[in-house]
Amino acid sequence: MAITPDGRLYARHVRTSVTSSTVIAALRSFRRKVGTPLLVVWDRLNAHRSRATSAFIAAHPQDYAVAYLPAYAPELNPEEQCNALVKGAMANALPGSVADLHRLARREFCRLQGHPKMIVSFFRHAGLSVAGLP
Repeated sequence: MAITPDGRLYARHVRTSVTSSTVIAALRSFRRKVGTPLLVVWDRLNAHRSRATSAFIAAHPQDYAVAYLPAYAPELNPEEQCNALVKGAMANALPGSVADLHRLARREFCRLQGHPKMIVSFFRHAGLSVAGLP
């Protein structure tokens, strides 16, 4: 998932473990959709720190800059607020299959996309000050 300080949300859901190749594919997709160079703020997931991902980032310095969150610091990650909101909305869901669960999650993320002010508030909640935000 990618969120922007102006309240945009871009989600890519995979039904497998997150690997370097899925991270790289997501970066390419987000870069195309956002249209400007990205500051990527990551947790310490192995796929984020892998040689393949690092090589990809190094090969595209004009497109990506990376900053890592401290180890286990979900309160500093505005994306965690998105995830918590979606999980809360799905708390009583009873999907009949993995495909149903996938559809429910996508529906909730799409619903959240319609509330950019809420996404902006997640940056403030994390204590992040981003230039140009109201």
